[in-house]
Amino acid sequence: MNFEKTPGWLDWYAKPSKPRFQVPAGSVDAHCHVFGPGAEFPYAPERKYTPCDASKTQLYALRDHLGFARNVVVQATCHGADNRAMVDALVHSGGKARGVATVKRSISDAELQALHQAGVRGVRFNFVKRLVDFTPKDELMDIAARIQKLGWHVVIYFEAVDLPELWDFFTQLPTTVVVDHMGRPDLSLAVDGPQFALFERFMREHANVWSKVSCPERLSITGPKALNGEQHAYQDVIPFARRIVEQFPDRVLWGTDWPHPNLKDHMPDDGLLVDFIPHIARTTELQRKLLVDNPMRLYWPEEG
Repeated sequence: MNFEKTPGWLDWYAKPSKPRFQVPAGSVDAHCHVFGPGAEFPYAPERKYTPCDASKTQLYALRDHLGFARNVVVQATCHGADNRAMVDALVHSGGKARGVATVKRSISDAELQALHQAGVRGVRFNFVKRLVDFTPKDELMDIAARIQKLGWHVVIYFEAVDLPELWDFFTQLPTTVVVDHMGRPDLSLAVDGPQFALFERFMREHANVWSKVSCPERLSITGPKALNGEQHAYQDVIPFARRIVEQFPDRVLWGTDWPHPNLKDHMPDDGLLVDFIPHIARTTELQRKLLVDNPMRLYWPEEG
């Protein structure tokens, strides 16, 4: 089946640089995706966008190039609740990948168990209105109660401006809750301002809440070029991510977000994204927690 990519959306960066920063042994890229290939795993009819193909083979080649040992493959919205492409990536990873699925209330217990056997350890609830249609919260809560029995967690994707109205729902979830990309803060606002303070409070008051400190390329206003003598691109993201890493060192994760869906202005060099890590996790201890200890505890607990 042929799919025409959404006009104006970029392909992933084909020749990423080799990172200067060497990640700790056993590091996990804890947020990435596979897209199709559409001829083998068709995109969902209800999708809001059509991406370029980005296969498991290409993902795992990037993993090796960047120096990572494992991946967490998150179901992409363009595939809806058809998890076949993500599951195929897990099955062919040699045990080096876990997954986060999108499921509907109608999924059977047997289907949930099959996903667990394939390596799925969480479900994603997406609240970004431009990407998905609204799912009733009672349906999501029912799903959360069912996956809790499997020891899974819930990944939530939302934008900071929507946290106040979602607060009560999020705080009722019975599982570990992992926030994508720090809840997408508005970087035109101060790191000490009320919007980010609310997110900090959300994590501080709820010990089951974790955060991914990922996607500077998606959050940044200053963009990919180093400015004003600073050492790294996306410099405006550093104070936000560093604060979360240092306040909650045992509840943070990091991922490339490859192949970077929905970007229109620039496509990041994944090698430079890895070089961003020591700017937000400034000690070897914090780097190991962020890249090894925390994702292993969440996704491979059986390995101790």
